Amino acid sequence: MLQALLRAGAALVAAGAALQVLGRRAGSTADERAAPLPGDGLVRGPQMVMDHAITVAATPEEIWPWLTQMGWHLGGWYTPHWVDRLLFRDNWESLERLDPQLVRDLRVGDVIPDGRPGTAHFRVARAEPPGLLVLRSRTHLPPEWGAERRARIAWTWTFCLTELPGSATRIHLRVRGHTSPWWLTGLYVATIIPSDFVMSRGMLRGLKLRAEAREAPEVSGRAPLDQELYLERDAAARSRA
Repeated sequence: MLQALLRAGAALVAAGAALQVLGRRAGSTADERAAPLPGDGLVRGPQMVMDHAITVAATPEEIWPWLTQMGWHLGGWYTPHWVDRLLFRDNWESLERLDPQLVRDLRVGDVIPDGRPGTAHFRVARAEPPGLLVLRSRTHLPPEWGAERRARIAWTWTFCLTELPGSATRIHLRVRGHTSPWWLTGLYVATIIPSDFVMSRGMLRGLKLRAEAREAPEVSGRAPLDQELYLERDAAARSRA
């Protein structure tokens, strides 16, 4: 019995260690992980750095519109549908086609919601189509944790699209995070890094499938983001937290 428990414990430790590695680097090369990227300086002293990459048989110009319609109750995040159904029931399933009403001309300061107002959203820090999109956030934790427990987070996503020969593109996604205090860092390192293997890899694969399919754009019926209204409701929700 004891030996069985020890073997099970060892297997769990090994699986956790493997997920920590995969969550930090799946799909990326050593050169990509070592390369400085725009947006790195927005998070000083990160405890979490995750690099994921994928090669897509489409040009940066074909992929860029998919990035501009991302977001909660917009185009989604292109993660697998089972993720949306089981883990994020407040989300709508990611669109399979571009929606001309949701594709945006992203500018610095624009909002990309990652949940209903009062939960989490990104701001565009840099947008240089079709090759670079940097998103930043200080909202990816429950609002009451900041007020009651002095929890803080700085979070960035950097998408670099590099054109390759043969009308292909290398998408490199780097996620950097710094949290405080120590208990929040421990929680995020233990949970967010392993989950990033599923989420970020799923998102990149979703982007690849959609861009390579080249389906004709289609109006989905989803409403474009009213940014001012979203931020107004977000501020109201946070004031009540």
